[in-house]
Amino acid sequence: MFERPRGGERAVLVHLLLDGLEGEQDLGEFQALAASAGAERVALITGRRQAPDPRWFVGSGKAEEIRAAIQRHGAELAIFDHALSPGQERNLEAFLQCRVVDRTGLILDIFAQRARSFEGKLQVELAQLRHWSTRLVRGWTHLERQRGGIGMRGPGETQLETDRRLLADRIRQIRLRLERVERQREQGRRARRKADLPTVSVVGYTNAGKSTLFNALTRAEVYAADQLFATLDPTLRRLELPGAEPAVLADTVGFINHLPHELVAAFRSTLQETCEAGLLLHVIDASHPDRNAVIDQVETVLGEIGALSVPRLQVFNKIDLTAEPARLERDGEGRARAVWLSAATGAGLDLLAAAVAERLRGDALHGWLCLPPSASRLRARLFSWGAVVAEQNGPAGEWLIEARTSRGNVELLYRRYGLRTEWVRSGFESPTA
Repeated sequence: MFERPRGGERAVLVHLLLDGLEGEQDLGEFQALAASAGAERVALITGRRQAPDPRWFVGSGKAEEIRAAIQRHGAELAIFDHALSPGQERNLEAFLQCRVVDRTGLILDIFAQRARSFEGKLQVELAQLRHWSTRLVRGWTHLERQRGGIGMRGPGETQLETDRRLLADRIRQIRLRLERVERQREQGRRARRKADLPTVSVVGYTNAGKSTLFNALTRAEVYAADQLFATLDPTLRRLELPGAEPAVLADTVGFINHLPHELVAAFRSTLQETCEAGLLLHVIDASHPDRNAVIDQVETVLGEIGALSVPRLQVFNKIDLTAEPARLERDGEGRARAVWLSAATGAGLDLLAAAVAERLRGDALHGWLCLPPSASRLRARLFSWGAVVAEQNGPAGEWLIEARTSRGNVELLYRRYGLRTEWVRSGFESPTA
């Protein structure tokens, strides 16, 4: 056992290729992650295995190579581009005699540096505490179990149990605070639905240029830099559209390959903006050497947060780094499918604005309803959204309503406010019919 150092940025990076799981392109991303965290790379150890070793993740020979590199360069930590089990992390720290950080811990550290808002800091802390809670045992010498011999007896597990209770209490406190923040967010979403303002959410792989595009479209001043996870906290801005009502544009955290589950769970409330958006702008780095794999990773995360059903418009950014011209692509039905542009130079931004306006206009539904007196709650909801175009009273006290609203609102009317198909005269047929 050893006393884990509390500081140090000189790092040995360890990257293994696991057959059928990893790709060559991951190495560059791993080095960029380490640099984003502030690590000073003194050595890079690579290798290939068919499967991880259950004790050290790497084999005994590779572990000796890593330890020799740490001693030769005076490194204070070893960073692994893989998710390590708590047992593997403890075994490696005991063998290498230095701190060991896995991919999850590395990304959590970057998020802790980037978080600026109150909610963002709480979400990162929650993810970190969940991660650390499995790694308390035998991490420091003062937390060891009881040992025999004179002068070696002591409270034993008491300190461990105390730390576990403190972690559990802090996690409960953070969850309560995040619930209050989520209620405030829901109030904002209800206000936007009341004003019938559609939300367009920007999603995509980290460093694809989402914040640069967000600034170009809204003239905002969101921090944007050529680094992974430059922007963490979500931002909402008004988006003016040609020939259409304005929308709300939401900038969200970037996704990445093997995004830690702790982060997906902690940021679920923030990513709710993505799930409830009327349209997703999937920003893609057009210059990325393995563009299709990156697109698949984003689709995977969208599936994890339940946003795959939200309509998407692909935005191929950074065409200034390629030979691709700015253009708008349509699918077989003539609907805008993809826009090629450069957020840095402004080429193609007008095409994107027109495509977004077109997609949002296509999402609006116009129809007529005949509501009985018992449907007063549903009628009130239509008025609160500003969706009623005209209304007449029928001979039996019913309301004949002409309305225009979004497809998502119509789905809400069926799901939450009791709209029945027999009340629909035209335009608002059930999406499940």
